[in-house]
Amino acid sequence: MTDGKQEHWDAVYRVKAADSVSWYQPMPEPSLRTLDELHLPATASLIDVGGGASSLVDRLLERGWSDLTVLDIAAPALEVAKARLRGGAAQVDWVVADITVWRPERGYDVWHDRALFHFLTEPAQRLAYRRALDAGTAPGSVVIIATFAPDGPERCSGLPVRRYDAAALAAEFSPAFILERDWREEHATPGGGRQSFQWCVLHRR
Repeated sequence: MTDGKQEHWDAVYRVKAADSVSWYQPMPEPSLRTLDELHLPATASLIDVGGGASSLVDRLLERGWSDLTVLDIAAPALEVAKARLRGGAAQVDWVVADITVWRPERGYDVWHDRALFHFLTEPAQRLAYRRALDAGTAPGSVVIIATFAPDGPERCSGLPVRRYDAAALAAEFSPAFILERDWREEHATPGGGRQSFQWCVLHRR
């Protein structure tokens, strides 16, 4: 991400309630359903990239997952999640970082990204993301990723986005990652609008 992105996202979470941003989900059903369909054990390691204040980590802790990491550029977003989890927050590894400069020091079985990648509009940003992804996964790792679909919003939170269909999104990660399945989701925003998302599940060769 370019300079100023951290300040931008910090401001978003200071001005808006976490449950009022357009991407908010009361229940992260697409992510949970996908994890169920993949029959992943609760012992698997998972990183939620751009997870912010998402409740995915809450639901996974309830299901007995024990190796969870949440990364976001906005510290205020992570503080919302920590406060919500109370004592449970100590069971999660919280990382405040810009994904385009962050280098994981370990690997993850599951790399989950709902709505971060589409903010990377420049090729250099996407290449930097891919470097982090390559360092944070190994053969057999699963990537669950969602971006705005071609008919989704052109901007979000005041920033431009890059929209994808399944083929274009999979091409960003080939040839090391193989597309296993894809689907579209019509997300209902807290304000009553609709946003078209493209989801993909990929496996690393």
